[in-house]
Amino acid sequence: MTVLAIETSCDETGAAVVRNGTVLSSLIASQIQTHAEYGGVVPELATREHLHNLPSLTRLALESANVQPSDIDLIAATRGPGLPGALLVGLKFAQGFACALGLPFIGINHHEAHLYSAWVRGNPARAEFEFFKPNVSLIVSGGHTLLVHVRALLDHCVLGETVDDAAGECFDKSARLIGLSYPGGPQLERMAKGGNPSAYHFPRPMIEDVTDDFSFSGLKTAVAYFLRDHPDVLNDPEKRRDLCASVQAAIVDVLVSKTVRAAKRVRVDTVTVSGGVACNSSLRQALTESCQQAGLTLRVAEPVFCTDNAAMVGLLAELKAAHGTPPTDLDVEIEPGWSIDG
Repeated sequence: MTVLAIETSCDETGAAVVRNGTVLSSLIASQIQTHAEYGGVVPELATREHLHNLPSLTRLALESANVQPSDIDLIAATRGPGLPGALLVGLKFAQGFACALGLPFIGINHHEAHLYSAWVRGNPARAEFEFFKPNVSLIVSGGHTLLVHVRALLDHCVLGETVDDAAGECFDKSARLIGLSYPGGPQLERMAKGGNPSAYHFPRPMIEDVTDDFSFSGLKTAVAYFLRDHPDVLNDPEKRRDLCASVQAAIVDVLVSKTVRAAKRVRVDTVTVSGGVACNSSLRQALTESCQQAGLTLRVAEPVFCTDNAAMVGLLAELKAAHGTPPTDLDVEIEPGWSIDG
């Protein structure tokens, strides 16, 4: 089966071709420069960029995979969650493509696609979906932080999620308070290298809470208050590095502690991690060490498949088709708040 997949849930336009569990091509058009001067994603600009990029990116994805439109068996696109305007561009483009070629279409939940991205290995041009084991999956990005128990292929339930800000949002907003440029999360990580993560203590919200939910709004506020009371820190390069390392340590501690604890409780032996924040090297190292101590196997999505991409959309659509999921109606609309349980 050959699948053409489209991803436009936020600020990255993605197009990919997947065949029998192998990624033949996966292209992404980044919008970082477009949004940099605003310090964050502007939904209207994201929508405009998707409209501009998607036709040519799709053509390039097909050419890179050496696939003709007549070779395609299935069209897939992200239906939600995400920015409404951005989702609308990708969904309607894919539905129109499917209608024109008389092909089946499957709308994909963005979070569900992330669940399986950790099982993809290889470079983007020839990555393959490997074996699968039941796991607890941490999905962590700028807009979402979830813990999911994946009991079997296409069988999962949400254990917990953020009650306010996502971890990636805390990274980005803390970075902005510190005066770092967009995108803030990667800048804060770079600044944290060489810093002392124990220099300043910040709260670890809900780390001891009995639920699997997260909260990062209070941590972001704590950073703002700290800078209000210690403005001199920003003028000292060493103290600034220490501050970044301390903020990062607080976020990582919460993510690692709650993920490993959940895996032990539901009695799985595997943890997976995906989403943009999964690129963070400190998080990867801390999870590796904690999982080793707990006797858990850790699988982290390859960096190229951590951020939003169409390959994971196509792979999930292929899995769903192979397991009997019926095509999605071509007149179905976007679901910006679509729950992974829904």
